[in-house]
Amino acid sequence: VQLQASGGGLVQAGGSLRLSCAASGLTFSTYDMAWFRQAPGKDRTFVATVRRNSGTSSYADSVKGRFTISSDNAKNTVYLQMNSLKFEDTAVYYCAARRYGATLPVDDSKTYGYRGQGTLVTVSS
Repeated sequence: VQLQASGGGLVQAGGSLRLSCAASGLTFSTYDMAWFRQAPGKDRTFVATVRRNSGTSSYADSVKGRFTISSDNAKNTVYLQMNSLKFEDTAVYYCAARRYGATLPVDDSKTYGYRGQGTLVTVSS
């Protein structure tokens, strides 16, 4: 299984970016997908997830109303549209996958069996 994240970069506060995570080696439609982030000197934290069995998405409070997670089963890709970016959104963003139907907390990265390399998002103030 490989998860390849891309789309990071430097953006001014208030701007937008769209991250992509291309998955291979798994049956994409049967995996919950999530984004996490890790700011310099801080722990990795949950950003958003899309769950297959319910078709629902959930978000960290800090990004609600600004970020949107979506997926394209035809392309085996999950996206994170980030709008109204803030300086505190600066972090390395990681995508993660786990088999759908898990009852473990969605916001714990350790419950995801697969995690990709990150893509750096830098928001200038």
